[in-house]
Amino acid sequence: MKISVLTLFPEMISSSLSHSMIGRAQENKLITINPVNIRDYSNNKHYKVDDYPYGGGAGMVMQPGPIYRAYKDVTRESHPNVRVIHMTPRGKTFTQSHARELAKEEELIFLCGHYEGIDQRVIDEIVTDEYSIGDYILTGGELPAMVMIDSICRLIPGVLGKEESHEEESFSYSLLEHPHYTRPLEFMGKKVPEVLLSGHHANIDRWRREQSLIATYERRQDLLKDAKLSQEDKKFLKKYKNSIAIIK
Repeated sequence: MKISVLTLFPEMISSSLSHSMIGRAQENKLITINPVNIRDYSNNKHYKVDDYPYGGGAGMVMQPGPIYRAYKDVTRESHPNVRVIHMTPRGKTFTQSHARELAKEEELIFLCGHYEGIDQRVIDEIVTDEYSIGDYILTGGELPAMVMIDSICRLIPGVLGKEESHEEESFSYSLLEHPHYTRPLEFMGKKVPEVLLSGHHANIDRWRREQSLIATYERRQDLLKDAKLSQEDKKFLKKYKNSIAIIK
């Protein structure tokens, strides 16, 4: 996959995404991440890319020209339907299902805004998708873009090295993930659950599923409505709810 990031701070992208699994995936040519400095496409000798907003108001607005020229340069050899993602609080909230969808693309372009925002005309002209990573405001679109890129790229075959690594994680089946344990066997008086030491894989799988159901019920009940629950899952949840009611 090829990913281009239109940004005022390309060094943020290149430095942050050059480590760990995403860095190794780039070394192995599984993905290419191309930070593009919007200032390089300014017609101003001072590389100015913003101006005062029409209608007045506080702050500055990013001009459409430099962004459009950067986009045209990046897409010279791109597929005509390449998706351009604008990071904005107005966008739909990014989820794991969106990550799975976008991981199937051969190329993505991320547009990162700053100041009070971007001139709407260039958004209307080039943007195909608008996403937010949460209901809060950040100083720019780089951090949200990197969050999305990390989430998307780890789903590309070969990036994690072990294909099943992401299949049992939180949100993969609309459930939160079960707890994990490793050595030592006892830590600060707390022992690893006996079932994980049993070697009985069916019992371990059942325990992990039940722990996922408990975690989701206690922390994110909204996810349960979309989860694919078996009759055994529903029976366990009912029993768990009843046990909580008795304790209370």
